[in-house]
Amino acid sequence: MKITPTISTPAQPKVEIAELVSEEEVNPWPATGLRRLWLIGFAVLLLAAFALSLILGSVNIPPGDVLTVLLGGTPGRSTWTDIVLKFRLPKALTAMLAGAGLSVSGLQMQTLFSNPLADPFVLGISSGASLGVALVVLSAGAVGLSSLSFLAGLSLLGNIGIVAASSLGSALTLVLVLFVSQRVQSAVTLLILGIMFGYVTGAIVSILLYFSLADRIQAYVAWGFGSFGGVTWSQLQIFAPVIISGLVISYLLIKWLNVLLLGDNYARSLGLELKQARFWIVLSTALLAGSVTAFCGPIGFLGIAVPHLCRALLRSSDHRILMPGVILVGAIVALLADIVAQLPGSGVILPINAVMALLGAPIVSWVILRQRNLKAAFGR
Repeated sequence: MKITPTISTPAQPKVEIAELVSEEEVNPWPATGLRRLWLIGFAVLLLAAFALSLILGSVNIPPGDVLTVLLGGTPGRSTWTDIVLKFRLPKALTAMLAGAGLSVSGLQMQTLFSNPLADPFVLGISSGASLGVALVVLSAGAVGLSSLSFLAGLSLLGNIGIVAASSLGSALTLVLVLFVSQRVQSAVTLLILGIMFGYVTGAIVSILLYFSLADRIQAYVAWGFGSFGGVTWSQLQIFAPVIISGLVISYLLIKWLNVLLLGDNYARSLGLELKQARFWIVLSTALLAGSVTAFCGPIGFLGIAVPHLCRALLRSSDHRILMPGVILVGAIVALLADIVAQLPGSGVILPINAVMALLGAPIVSWVILRQRNLKAAFGR
């Protein structure tokens, strides 16, 4: 009796994975079950949160009058028109865009680095923005040179100087990250370099803070708290297109993100150019995180928490489901955190970062603990 040995080759799993990936072309929308209802529910919650953000605040405006203002009519009090159109409406739109942008960039970073703790600022984008603001706000006080007095003068321009400095810092960091991403083979190497860059910039900011004047330190700390209320309509004309462009790029990368879930080796076997994929993922993340940091300050928590929350609720790691879910939930969380930060009915405004952490961290911890382990919560 002749026995023919069976030799397993790596070709078989490659074929199976290729078949799984090719299902995206055959079935562009995966079998969702109740997931579509979840997405519809998220959309309804987003509309409700948007309406509440226009109604609630230090001055509570009746819903009918808010609708009247939006339709161009005259409300019960003339001041309500300015409150809704000049302050609350741009702030609500900014919160939606910022929440969606940071959440999507967090989802991409977690997939790219196979790390459930990765967030939008793991590449050092936030650190670069912080360094730019620190150089403008703190440098004259720290160095004490009259030749640098013009830098301090920029800070007197308020949001304009801070946004310009933060944008420049984010842009320089983006160029550096994109340059490195084309020359390193491993995503882990890119992750470590981003963390090291964050440590270096953090050290420079700490030195500037140590030697700066008290009023300059206060201005920098106020920026570090984060806020959606500082974006004007003119700034929103720049902020909104950049965020939308980043979201569009991210949406076009869904197939690549799904392939990366299978691991780098399988991704290569399917013909995916890892350097090219990494370049576009990093570019979209940097656009989203960098612009939000520039206009709203370094807002944390959203990038880490929202992707985990959506994986748990939607019970899927498929980016065709996660991407729209993360966009909607990120916008909802940002709006709700902003509403709570205003303490409706009072004149007190809390730091948005503190509110997000206090409200969201217990919820996300509960969601993750309900999973069998962190790997299950990450969706792998």
